[in-house]
Amino acid sequence: MQFYSTNRQSSQASLEEAVMTGLPADGGLYMPERIPLIPRAFFNNIAEMSIRDIAYVVASTMLGDDIDAAELKDIVYNTFTFDIPLRKISSDISVLELFHGPTLAFKDIGSRFLARIISHYSRNLDKPVNVLVATSGDSGGAVASGFHRVPGVRVFVLYPERGLSAKQRHQFTSLGDNVIPIEVLGTFDDCQRLVKEAFVDQDLRRKLNITSANSINICRLLPQMFYYFYAYSQLLSGQPDRIDSDGVVFSVPCGNLGNLTAGLLARKMGLPVKRFVVANNSNDSFTRFVRTGHFTPARPHHSIACAMDVGNPSNLSRITDMYNAAPAPISSDMKAYSYSDDEIADSIADLYRSHGYIADPHAATAYRALAEDLKDGENGIFLATAHPAKFADIVGRITGTEIKNPQQDSTGCISVRHDVPKITPALQALKKILITST
Repeated sequence: MQFYSTNRQSSQASLEEAVMTGLPADGGLYMPERIPLIPRAFFNNIAEMSIRDIAYVVASTMLGDDIDAAELKDIVYNTFTFDIPLRKISSDISVLELFHGPTLAFKDIGSRFLARIISHYSRNLDKPVNVLVATSGDSGGAVASGFHRVPGVRVFVLYPERGLSAKQRHQFTSLGDNVIPIEVLGTFDDCQRLVKEAFVDQDLRRKLNITSANSINICRLLPQMFYYFYAYSQLLSGQPDRIDSDGVVFSVPCGNLGNLTAGLLARKMGLPVKRFVVANNSNDSFTRFVRTGHFTPARPHHSIACAMDVGNPSNLSRITDMYNAAPAPISSDMKAYSYSDDEIADSIADLYRSHGYIADPHAATAYRALAEDLKDGENGIFLATAHPAKFADIVGRITGTEIKNPQQDSTGCISVRHDVPKITPALQALKKILITST
């Protein structure tokens, strides 16, 4: 499989080049040259398949020409050491719980897969690989966990000075070893911009092997397709006679749009999806784009659903590329909604009061959008991207319950054990840390 840049100004790259460089030289994002269709027969047996088996079929269909089958299977199987259960909320709405991994967030899946892919390709390099990741909430902890103590790899986690919970910060600031946190005196968009600027800085690239672990890296994004297929398989096994032939409606809490992009790719590979529901908080630049066809970036502001505090999502370029920049098909394939903090809080309360389900703010946003959009006779699934314990204060206050952390280890501690450098959102400040840390 070859990969092209969404800016169309760089030559195509192999999987190894796309993964290990992170971004094309022209500043675009890598996309597969073709999206292979999974044979229809696969869906005849999908209801009986495990997440590992489903993921291996999807991965081998997309990447099987690039990685030996046995090694790819090992990568997939070692990624999924935990389940991703689908739980019924009502007769027509279910929730896919993506937070049962080591850092209680959906990004564990993509990060663990990417760490193993990078480890596969870095074996013969003469210099360490430097992984850059910008986080608005859960990416930092998931990437740090996935790469912690991986030989020959250093991880630099850029995070904004405001917005993250203490627990989210602790998951990557407390590790040490090869994980280096960097606090940026700005917003998540500033962190993301710095990562992109680092990749197109030729002086930096001559000195260091650098790649990204954000969803701008194609192999952080591709494994997120796997759980869409698994969600469908679980729904099919539970009520096979009630699934609309047009497929399922997925509601996705959207920040940097990696999750949504993966869902769109899964649909192009053959997964029966009727439409996607886009759920935003008050940072609604993408909602406005879906509704109007015009995108205007905005400076993000803080909300209780902080992982969606993004005003200029990088994966927008992949989505528009898939649709050839035509807004009409986008607005027909997805519906978009945005909500204030008060509305998100009301949704947390409603889920608990009406269904006894405790959701984090992002899942509650996706639930509200799905409940508003779903039509009679349709089956809907909303994605729960983080465990409510990561937002224990907010969720506990709204529901009146004590939110317990299911992991009885250091993730429950909120103290920071290592000194964290702070930088202005300028490339030279980042370069100084990257070069002096190597």
